[in-house]
Amino acid sequence: MDTQADIRRVLRALLGSQRLAVLSTHADGQPYASLVAFAGSDDLRSLYFVTPRTTRKFSNLQSDGRVALLVTTSANQECDIHQALAATVVGSAGEITGTEKEAALQRYLQKHPYLEDFARSPTSALVKVSARAYILVKNFQNVMELHLDP
Repeated sequence: MDTQADIRRVLRALLGSQRLAVLSTHADGQPYASLVAFAGSDDLRSLYFVTPRTTRKFSNLQSDGRVALLVTTSANQECDIHQALAATVVGSAGEITGTEKEAALQRYLQKHPYLEDFARSPTSALVKVSARAYILVKNFQNVMELHLDP
């Protein structure tokens, strides 16, 4: 797997098959990690998650929108060292509103219909991560990168 098309194909399959990601934010020099349910766009440029506006992760990304998301196939098994895939998504995040929100929310709810009440709550924010790059790791140390044009 060394062509950009191959990397894109693997990333689409990974993002489509996994429901959860680890979100990394930071504030005041302190990193912070959170588990989020996410959905991604077919072009790999956008990922979406929902969070209450009262959370530390939301406060952190309002202060500084730079984020990373880790998506992995790991099942906490010994074989994961050689079989699991992991992708780090690097980008910027912010709440989406207006006309873009409903289409993004529909994509999110297609993957997570059991979260509809949470996602539509007036206290929840729909957050878009605009991906700049993906770092894909396969077989523990085979690292490939995909950089998206702005």
